[in-house]
Amino acid sequence: MKTYLDCLPCFLNQALRTGRIATKDEKKIKKILDEVGMTIKDIPMESTPPETSIFIYRKIKEITGNIDPYKEIKIECTKKALSLYPVLKKKVENANDSLLYAIRLAIAGNAIDFGVNKSVDIEREIEETLKKKFAILDYDKFKYYKDSIGKNEKILYIGDNAGESVFDRILIEEMKKPVIYIVRENPIINDVIYDDAIQAGIDKVATIVSSGTSLPGTILNTCNEEFKKMFYNSKFIISKGQGNYEGLSNEKVPIFFLLKVKCSVLANHIGVKENDIVLKAINT
Repeated sequence: MKTYLDCLPCFLNQALRTGRIATKDEKKIKKILDEVGMTIKDIPMESTPPETSIFIYRKIKEITGNIDPYKEIKIECTKKALSLYPVLKKKVENANDSLLYAIRLAIAGNAIDFGVNKSVDIEREIEETLKKKFAILDYDKFKYYKDSIGKNEKILYIGDNAGESVFDRILIEEMKKPVIYIVRENPIINDVIYDDAIQAGIDKVATIVSSGTSLPGTILNTCNEEFKKMFYNSKFIISKGQGNYEGLSNEKVPIFFLLKVKCSVLANHIGVKENDIVLKAINT
């Protein structure tokens, strides 16, 4: 798993990139970098990347007063994804294996990550992901768990980024099962919050619930009791993206991780290559 030292260059880049989105005031941007640099020395080395990121984004909010720097970017990404929705739905319907195709699309959407990328070409990511072979594909297990969900049970689907949630919607529709869709409590990078999920139309296909955390990932000790109860009682959990993988991969419950691997450290941990796509089951 990624260590504190592995992530330091990425955190400083994130601070600069987000600072420039949050404000045009160069003095404030310099103050962000100065204070983030000073803050880093106080962050425990055992902190996960999502736990470390929150220190940086709190500092940016404090200095700029901008509580959601990525708001307009999220709105535009979701609009773009929604413009593709009708065509992608047709592609799913016409696919030889519509469920697997929908899973691929959900993973393609995972590239919409401004904690890692400066910009994203959504259409190119879709095209590349649809051609790419899975590095890990626990698809038979996924189908088994999906089919085992009873009438009074729900799939717990932990979202990752705004815009990406449109692709999650397509997979949720294809699974044809009741779903609870989990969002972050407050804005952090371009992670999906309640308003973003509503814009994507998730409310039409699932119940939207906040995990209670404002980290860019799911760390259970920062989540509310409602989410933790749902998490430990769920028979089928889908988790999107690296931040959620970093927070949940050591939990002793059945989870299916859907993600594009975006860094070499995580690739080594999973046993794949950077930019590989993964449908990985644990505890199944």
